[in-house]
Amino acid sequence: MTVGEPIRFETGYPFSLSRKRSRMGETVGEVTLGLAEQLATDLPELSPDEFAIPQAETALVCGMGGSAICGDLAVVLAAEKGYRLDVHRDYGLPGWAKKGRPLVLAVSYSGNTEETISAAKKALRLSLPIVAITSGGALGTLAEGEGIPILPVPTGREPRTAFGFILRRLVFGLAAAGIVTVGDDDFSEAVQITSEILRPGSASWNLADDLAQAIGARVGVIYASTGLTAPVAQRWKTQINENAKQAAWVSLLPELDHNEVVGWSALREITRSHLAIVSLRDHGEHEAVARRFAHTRSLLEDQVIWAGEVWSQGESALARMLSLLAIGDLVSLGLARYTGTDPEPIEQIEYLKRKLRVDGD
Repeated sequence: MTVGEPIRFETGYPFSLSRKRSRMGETVGEVTLGLAEQLATDLPELSPDEFAIPQAETALVCGMGGSAICGDLAVVLAAEKGYRLDVHRDYGLPGWAKKGRPLVLAVSYSGNTEETISAAKKALRLSLPIVAITSGGALGTLAEGEGIPILPVPTGREPRTAFGFILRRLVFGLAAAGIVTVGDDDFSEAVQITSEILRPGSASWNLADDLAQAIGARVGVIYASTGLTAPVAQRWKTQINENAKQAAWVSLLPELDHNEVVGWSALREITRSHLAIVSLRDHGEHEAVARRFAHTRSLLEDQVIWAGEVWSQGESALARMLSLLAIGDLVSLGLARYTGTDPEPIEQIEYLKRKLRVDGD
């Protein structure tokens, strides 16, 4: 199934949204559907004294979860301009940072992500230029105390539902440093396309519903290609993990054709019953990758359920990535509906945070 095929339409919201209210009085589902509005929200007014950022040739985004995925999308945008941008998902900083002297963007929605705080402190010790993107917390306190520029994010949401706010600020900071070139037209296109995708009854909305039904209670396997669709596939995985409370994994072409395709043949009865593949496609993908998608699907169709494929929409890289991302968010909510799962609680993550705090005391 792809956008453009005949698709049945439903009235109202085909996705059940969590009844549990967040601190802002919105459900996880409702806030997720506000991606376009977040992308369109104006940034706070910042004077040159409040936000002085040096020009840079390399940059490093330090964050976890959705913050890091925002960085992954920005890597694609930086590559278009020929600049190096890396994403660091760990404590401290990578070894090359000491000599490479990157601009460090410490990103944590809550401001309390311990890996990001560790990275920011290491950057301070190395006297690297730093920008903080946060709603407050310990990172906000650290930044204020050290005179680090802060791009504030609105408070009161689950981190996974603030993706648009974080991405907008991250791109702003990278553009100020000269690492990416993303204009208002790019954001306007992204807002227009994601608004239509997230409109109940749209073709993309119903495609997402069909994909959620096809995946069902199976493990979702997201196939993408190196480059533009790879970071979006990671967002699909994490949204399925958190919203639907289901396992999922990501594999990338062309690499998976050099190993993973062999592994599907061993347990055919299990794979056809318990796994389903969705492929993320882009009209700008390499022509050899397009051929690989076709041949790989032909090879594996009798070994695993192929739930469908989703094509990017739009012209700019930003719009194309966000179009795929928005559909993935809908799929994760659809899976929550079909399995009767409340999208909001993330008890395992909270448990680990509590245990780590106790260990640190």
